[in-house]
Amino acid sequence: MSVPGTPASERTTCAQARAEVSWVLLEVCCGLPLPEARRLHDDALLVATELTSNAIRHAGGTTGFDAGLQGDTLWVRVSDGSPRVPHRTPSRPSVPGGFGWMVIQRLSSYVSVEVGPRGKTITAELDLRTHPSPA
Repeated sequence: MSVPGTPASERTTCAQARAEVSWVLLEVCCGLPLPEARRLHDDALLVATELTSNAIRHAGGTTGFDAGLQGDTLWVRVSDGSPRVPHRTPSRPSVPGGFGWMVIQRLSSYVSVEVGPRGKTITAELDLRTHPSPA
């Protein structure tokens, strides 16, 4: 994971986050029936994209990104330089967006936010035993 103050040229983009999560899930998805593999892969990519894009949009960019498997859990961890904790915002029909945090919480089996002196780290976990859930 990168440290705060990482130059903008080294910060994680949404595309890089998706590529990392795809790589981590490659072996897991190969062992699943195609519909389940697609759902798990798509949900994991959406969580990684939303975490990363929220850091870019609301916190000046990422300062770290990591993803991995621990037992039956996929975890995605994104850090940024803002101490501001994410929250749901009331949506207005005239303004696009505003659903990212809700999507992350809905698709993840566990989400934590750790705030420190240099910003925050959000970890989202997807339980591979119960995910993908039926459509």
